[in-house]
Amino acid sequence: MAAKSEYNEIIITGFGGQGIILSGNILGKAATLFEKKNATLIQSYGPEARGGACAAQVVVSTEAIEYPYIEKPRIIICMSQEGFNINVPKLVEGGQLFTDSGLVKIDPDIIPKDVKTCSIPATEFAEEMGVKMMANIIMLSFAIAVTKLVSYDSLRQTIEISVPKGTEKKNLAGMEKGFQYGLDLKAEGK
Repeated sequence: MAAKSEYNEIIITGFGGQGIILSGNILGKAATLFEKKNATLIQSYGPEARGGACAAQVVVSTEAIEYPYIEKPRIIICMSQEGFNINVPKLVEGGQLFTDSGLVKIDPDIIPKDVKTCSIPATEFAEEMGVKMMANIIMLSFAIAVTKLVSYDSLRQTIEISVPKGTEKKNLAGMEKGFQYGLDLKAEGK
């Protein structure tokens, strides 16, 4: 029996300095290196370096990817209000929206029909764990636990080889926190 074809367009958005591009890189690596899928990553920045708008556009597919740019995102992960305001109207009906509840105020008027919304206090969790800079890992892990874009093992292995040396242990703890939060949310039926 042939495996089911999979094609997902994902936007990860926030502001410069949050590790948005690293999150996109981790997702793409996990898909290609450990799941034998295809992935592309397009990154964009606002005019400012740190603090300006930033986005990672990731396509993950079991088939060849002919066009790397996002046209109809099925999943959007938002870590800033500006990223929410700019990108959420692009989300397809029935898509999935993930937000950092401490940084993004959800405006239901711009969310397309039948979008499933999930929020996590990723930055707050990271601060409580002593490393605000791993909020991106918590956020990505949360979204992956809910969507199953890649497996837990693929995510873990990719984080180990992708984060700065010496931060692996803390980032893996952040991954566990975000992933478990996502599993708990799914168990509650949300």
